[in-house]
Amino acid sequence: MRRKHLVVVVVTIFLCWNIMMYYVLVSKNPGKSISFEEKLTWLEADIQHELKENTGLLEQLQRQAKQKSRAAVEMDARQNMEAAIKRPNQHRTEAPVNLPARTNKEPGVDANSVVLPILMIACNRVTVSRSLDQLLKYRTSPERFPIIVSQDCGHQATAEVIQKYVASDNVIHIQQPDLSDIELPWPKKKFSGYYKIARHYKWALNQIFHHFNHSAVIIVEDDLDVSPDFFEYFAATYPILTSDPSLWCVSAWNDNGKNGMVSDEPELLYRSDFFPGLGWMMERKLWLEIGPKWPVTFWDDWMRHQDQRKDRVCIRPEICRTSTFGKKGVSLGLFYEKHLKHIKLNDKFVAFTQKDLSYLKKENYDPWFKSMVYDTPEVTVAEVMSGSKKHLKALRVTYTTKEQYKSIAKRLGIMDDFKAGVPRVAYRGVNSFIYSGQRIYLAPKSDWNQYDLTWT
Repeated sequence: MRRKHLVVVVVTIFLCWNIMMYYVLVSKNPGKSISFEEKLTWLEADIQHELKENTGLLEQLQRQAKQKSRAAVEMDARQNMEAAIKRPNQHRTEAPVNLPARTNKEPGVDANSVVLPILMIACNRVTVSRSLDQLLKYRTSPERFPIIVSQDCGHQATAEVIQKYVASDNVIHIQQPDLSDIELPWPKKKFSGYYKIARHYKWALNQIFHHFNHSAVIIVEDDLDVSPDFFEYFAATYPILTSDPSLWCVSAWNDNGKNGMVSDEPELLYRSDFFPGLGWMMERKLWLEIGPKWPVTFWDDWMRHQDQRKDRVCIRPEICRTSTFGKKGVSLGLFYEKHLKHIKLNDKFVAFTQKDLSYLKKENYDPWFKSMVYDTPEVTVAEVMSGSKKHLKALRVTYTTKEQYKSIAKRLGIMDDFKAGVPRVAYRGVNSFIYSGQRIYLAPKSDWNQYDLTWT
């Protein structure tokens, strides 16, 4: 009984389908007699059209599935790579600080092969050519150090200058697409340039790490000169940066690096609690941490805050590996005549990749640094200025309050400001510099253990 009922239903559906198709085909040409062959032709065309659309949809779904699969594989590989970077090396035995020079290589990191792109932040300076010329002059390998110029502002004359390098020197030119004005209340309008700079940095760094997929980057701006060993310096310090979790950047800058305030030893490198900027290197994993919460303005001071720094430090040189010629900018030449134009740029090549830089790791550096500073004779600032202790190689001046530090700093000619409690250049509260040819340590008491965040 059920079988007969099923047959009746199937036959009924078949008849209804044919009747419906007949009326549909006839309705396409009302009033005209349509042959059976024409009906079949139209029916075949309709079926082929449907098949074609369904085939296209199927292909689209297959492409999307492949893209999702590829993205999943890339994400797994990226996570594995980042996990490997974060994983501590349990088998390395550190050598004492004072060892003969040897090749600086960390396990798993080859200082002679890692790709370290140069990201140049540019806007409306046609003198960007000066910075590009120097980078190209000292670049040791286009493959290891690709140059990517990210331009904001939409300045056509600057864009034309950059484009000349794209064709002849394999420089990559990218342009920040959002050139809109940033709406600010009246008291903040004078800072609009800083807001645009922060917006540009975020976009450019996202391009480096999410589009170009690099593992690290060296950031410069379009008004910087560089030293002959600029690339050597960053190539050699990269393995230390990746292997020491207490480090979060390498900088080419010394805020107190004026002529007469640094020694003639270009190989000297230090740890610094203060984020210097002005030519600096960071890893991809740091951007994955701070990129999503990037500030809308004053990005460099934001990085100096303890919420971001988290007690991590930077490597910085005795003698700067960058100097700025950008007198005009969003800061309207602030401090340029008084300070920035007097910064000494290193002019000697130091083969850092042939040196043992493991002394810069926290476990090696801290005991040596504290001994060096606090074994130095303590004197007053007046004794330093009088030259009465000139026979000593180094001197230490102690401060205990913010006001005392600022007073001593001004008298000895170094920068006296603080950011989130940290004096410029300082490590463990100690500022090291040269005064009248003598090494001076402006230092807190030996029991120092943390910065006072109210010192700003």
